[in-house]
Amino acid sequence: MNSQRRALLRSIAAAALVASPASRANDPPSQPAALATDAPAWPPAERIALWPGDAPGIPTPPPTPSLTMNGTRGARQLQITGVARPEINVFRAPRADGSALLVVPGGAYQFLSVQNEGIDIAQRFTPLGTSVFVLTYRLPGEGWRHRSRVPLADAQRAMRLLRARATDLHIDGTRIGVLGFSAGGHLAADLATAYDESCYAAIDAADKLSARPHFVGLGYPVASLLPGAGHADSRDNLLGPTASSAMIARHSPTERVTTATPPAFAFHAMDDDVVPIESSLRWVTACRRAHVPIEAHLFEKGGHGFGLHAPAGSPAACWPDLFSAWMRQHRT
Repeated sequence: MNSQRRALLRSIAAAALVASPASRANDPPSQPAALATDAPAWPPAERIALWPGDAPGIPTPPPTPSLTMNGTRGARQLQITGVARPEINVFRAPRADGSALLVVPGGAYQFLSVQNEGIDIAQRFTPLGTSVFVLTYRLPGEGWRHRSRVPLADAQRAMRLLRARATDLHIDGTRIGVLGFSAGGHLAADLATAYDESCYAAIDAADKLSARPHFVGLGYPVASLLPGAGHADSRDNLLGPTASSAMIARHSPTERVTTATPPAFAFHAMDDDVVPIESSLRWVTACRRAHVPIEAHLFEKGGHGFGLHAPAGSPAACWPDLFSAWMRQHRT
């Protein structure tokens, strides 16, 4: 497929999502988004809606779905906004070993980086036997009621649904971890520390199951929203620009780590100029204080948002192998 043909398909995909007022967010466009010739289409054919009918607190009118293709760091960047119908996007491992990852893309709670921190992650881990489930969660600034609870409610519901459907998905319900990046790292850490917080009214049997991930992976995460460690855009998009200091602390996962927090893995670049390295350092300190097993890799270079696109041969490019080996130590 030549570059002109790929560009045309991208335009068709974006137009199909944005132009049709009757379409619901995340419904498949008439032509799947064209990525690299060897990359899965977005959205995948198999998806699991988080909520029957409308998601709780839906605004009127609902968010308008939008898909864009940007290129940064020499990598593809498929981004979506307007998530009115949050979903689990299913990427099954060809030879599943039972392990599973709920993958949470970043985007400052303003958009979802579903290519760099979703599809690419699925491509990397499914050949290793790990089934990957990319979460498209609601963006709190798009008019949702109780905005600060919206992403966590989606993450809790997703984890419970994966456990409820473990047999059909060919995964082990005791080996489901969460892997989040940037603001998605905040949501992953939030799930790891507030998995039992009441964020929505139970609606079916799945909600009787635990939302606690078996382990948590954090890539250049916004693990804290506190001054000096947080990311202002992520904080404001989640909580609003006038959030009190008490509310900011309450929504900072580093302040909520306990002995019940699952084992954690974190990686971050020292030269990250978007999310300060202090965010991961505070997470490590909090885990150590609570005696939570923690492994952390702080790379000299990498910047922010490198995903799987750190330069070949650089230490930062090794994190997937390190994480894969680590998570297989946490099987029970």
